[in-house]
Amino acid sequence: MTPDHDTSGGTSEGTPHNTLRDILLDHDQSFFDALTSGDAGRLKELLSDDFLLVSVEDGAVADKETVIGLLASGALEFPRIESFPGEAVVRVVGDVGIVVGRTGMNFTNPDGTPFSAASRYTHVYAAASPGLWHLVSAQGTTIKA
Repeated sequence: MTPDHDTSGGTSEGTPHNTLRDILLDHDQSFFDALTSGDAGRLKELLSDDFLLVSVEDGAVADKETVIGLLASGALEFPRIESFPGEAVVRVVGDVGIVVGRTGMNFTNPDGTPFSAASRYTHVYAAASPGLWHLVSAQGTTIKA
């Protein structure tokens, strides 16, 4: 089992930690890009089969099928997600990667109401193979002004 470590720098067992950081942050950005482009096919690749999303707006829980279905139908839209990867805290514990970051986003709910928020999020990834990670869980918390 790989030791618990922060991927802000240094090495462990000859592997630069920033490589893991870069890989996980790239996966994070791919997730955001798939949401903003409405790319349901890409989301299917990025998300684990048992993926769960906890909504930044109201704490509602949605599974992979629900998120992809809403996005594919156009009922859920993300016109903008701005991430701040330089601020992200990335940790790896064994075959699990955890990203805690910050976003600014706009989205349109299935009922048509718009929502904007600054948020902190936690994304949990599971390693499927070297360099391939699946997003298992995503939770956002609104940052109050």
